[in-house]
Amino acid sequence: MKIATMARGYLPAPHPTDMINAPSDIAVAVAEGLSKAGHDVTFFGPNGTQLDTAVETLNLAPLIRNMGDLATIAAEEAKTSHNILGLWDQYMAHEMFERASRGEYDLLHFHHPEAALPFARLYPTVPVVYTTHDPIAARFREATQMYGSPNQFYISTSDRQRVTAPDLPYLATVHNGIDPNFFTYSESAGDYLLFAGRIMPEKGVREAIQVAEETGSRLLIIGAVYANQKDYFATQVKPHLNDKILYLGFMERDSIVAYYQKAQALLAPIQWEEPFGLTMIEAMSCGTPVIATRRGAVPEIVRDGKTGFIVDTIAEMAAAVGKIDQIPRTHCRKHVEKNFSSARMVKDYAAAFEKAYAQFHAPATEPLAPVWTQV
Repeated sequence: MKIATMARGYLPAPHPTDMINAPSDIAVAVAEGLSKAGHDVTFFGPNGTQLDTAVETLNLAPLIRNMGDLATIAAEEAKTSHNILGLWDQYMAHEMFERASRGEYDLLHFHHPEAALPFARLYPTVPVVYTTHDPIAARFREATQMYGSPNQFYISTSDRQRVTAPDLPYLATVHNGIDPNFFTYSESAGDYLLFAGRIMPEKGVREAIQVAEETGSRLLIIGAVYANQKDYFATQVKPHLNDKILYLGFMERDSIVAYYQKAQALLAPIQWEEPFGLTMIEAMSCGTPVIATRRGAVPEIVRDGKTGFIVDTIAEMAAAVGKIDQIPRTHCRKHVEKNFSSARMVKDYAAAFEKAYAQFHAPATEPLAPVWTQV
């Protein structure tokens, strides 16, 4: 298939190394994987985008090259509400639709639906597939109805993500994947628990600290503190830091692998309905079990009692630390290799795209609505 895909029109891909952007990581992995599998893939992104597949920049200058740029844009938008980032996205998306309408692409794929929704029904001959990386809010669900048309299809990253919008035209649930050859296995663990993720209430950093304090465990905390979370860090995290609970700051992927490999367990006391959680599969790929709260996609990622423990309270999480040695690290690794590898993810995306193309071009006597089954 000839596929054009896009993450953001204002952010180069891969994204700057001083920030976290999981949708961009997935977008790159899917595009490069499909290209290696023989599909004709063009990745749209601003100047600075460099992938192992065809790239189209439209000579568009990126707005965000580092975390400083992101903070500046956020401050400007708070004052002006000009939707500058959205305008960059739409400039690039419109060009993709124009080219697809001329037959240059069989299908368009967007990792952020809002970039393409205003155009999709204006180009009814172009099949469009969206991946929903974020929670599907009620207002967004309303927007999908406003802009809906038969040429639009959705891929969820977890079954749980669909709960707030069960009637979207889903093609499949395709769980995110990572490269097990990058997140390599370690048979032995060190003497610490690990928290990895953005420092914010929703990720449960304070709750991870509570578990460490209750169990007397060492805890290493790795993650970025964004400007809007400095007060949270100052009041809920910093006062608890000592020689056993350490904050190591933001860490790039190349460096964090070693910490995954030697952790006794990854603590994921999430406090929101997270659509997915890459840190959980990254840790398990390295052999590290996960102890997570029963929120969001956790039950689809962690096998309770086999690759970690799923808990409902912080007290249960503390108790689970005491039995983490019951989890064979090899089980964690094999679980990721089978279910959460980038190769599996790319294969499922290819099948979903082929389904969308076939259904859209089916004879008029056949239904155009997507089949709501998992790839």
